[in-house]
Amino acid sequence: MNLSSLALARAEAGNPVRVALIGAGKFGSMFLAQVPTIAGLSVTHIADLDPERARAACRAVGWSTERIAATTFLDDGLDAARAPVEVVIEATGAPEAGLNHARAALDAGKHVVMVNVEADVLAGPVLAAEARRAGLVYSMAYGDQPALVSEMVDWARAAGFAVAAAGKGTKYLPAYHQVTPDGVWDHYGLTPEQARDAGMNPQMFNSFLDGTKSAIEMAAIANACGLDVPEAGLGFPPCGVDDLAHVLRPRELGGQLERDGMVEVVSSLERDGRPVFRDLRWGVYVVLKAQSDYAAACFKQYGLPTDSTGHYAAMFKPFHLIGMELSISVLSAALRGEPTGSARAWRGDAVAVAKKDMAAGEVLDGEGGFTVWGKAQPAEVSAREGLLPIGLAHGVPLLRPVARGQVLRMADVALPESATGVRLRRQMLSEWAARR
Repeated sequence: MNLSSLALARAEAGNPVRVALIGAGKFGSMFLAQVPTIAGLSVTHIADLDPERARAACRAVGWSTERIAATTFLDDGLDAARAPVEVVIEATGAPEAGLNHARAALDAGKHVVMVNVEADVLAGPVLAAEARRAGLVYSMAYGDQPALVSEMVDWARAAGFAVAAAGKGTKYLPAYHQVTPDGVWDHYGLTPEQARDAGMNPQMFNSFLDGTKSAIEMAAIANACGLDVPEAGLGFPPCGVDDLAHVLRPRELGGQLERDGMVEVVSSLERDGRPVFRDLRWGVYVVLKAQSDYAAACFKQYGLPTDSTGHYAAMFKPFHLIGMELSISVLSAALRGEPTGSARAWRGDAVAVAKKDMAAGEVLDGEGGFTVWGKAQPAEVSAREGLLPIGLAHGVPLLRPVARGQVLRMADVALPESATGVRLRRQMLSEWAARR
């Protein structure tokens, strides 16, 4: 890699990469913490619904008074998307806002780094295609798991290996699908008061626990890497790093996958709640498949742990630093014209499943809430059955009763047809139908 050298050259030329950040939450703050030490990178605009909160975030991560004074703070993300910068970072986490900001940035000729995976899974394939046609970059955010997995998959394929599986680790038990924000902190070992004092949002953290965030991230990886989503949804098999190649191979060989070329999430907990030995809770992985007996023999010769056939082996990264690694995406977009992962096709989706019995008229509260959780599904199934993406399951009323465990359909809710997310999802469905 030579991004630091390219960025240093821009610094020495007095022409740093200018960036606008939309959303100064945890991910954005971790990025801002690194900015002062990266030559050739300048964040000139920061937008947040509360600009004073954004200023406070800059102070908290160590920005100097002079740097803060030289930065433009805005309360409207659309203004930041159209600012005189090269790269716009969308880090709000709100699907509708994220799509509007990304659309505005692309229309203004800016590269987009989409931290907002929720928006990316809802309509990223459309935006990525538009960006490519315009000669712009629409990129996943390096440091977040989808971009890190995309990098590992690209490395494996560039080295001539087949990819049997790719994904991440997380803490999972089947009962977590029913957890609501009221009960989330017990699972993190925190009291509500401790979480509140730390500024932790219970609905956001519940989306990490109830399976929704995993579904969203695996759908994003499937779309970027040409991998498949399990038809029954993610299995979350308990698995430590030493067993990745054994567990994440096809069932016909003794593994737990439908076939090669799948996304999957491994749990750091056994089903009885015991911790998995050498778990991958914070990391990402790719399972390689040797294309020849010679390559398989090389696995063994160079000490790579394999499955019983000798043809499957795993590489993994035990940690990810989310926003602290985000500059890799920004510099790659501006200096190389390359994304760190980007949707290439619609292959995976994250759809809404009822957490409880609900009556007609009840309003859904979206990702991590009290009403629904997100389940990964193949795009083919989602499109054919008209399933409701989790990104559209917020603030919409039910048109008919639904039962706990029921997968919702778009026809089950009153969707705001003028919303950007709805219009772009309708476009994706139309394009899918045209390819049939």
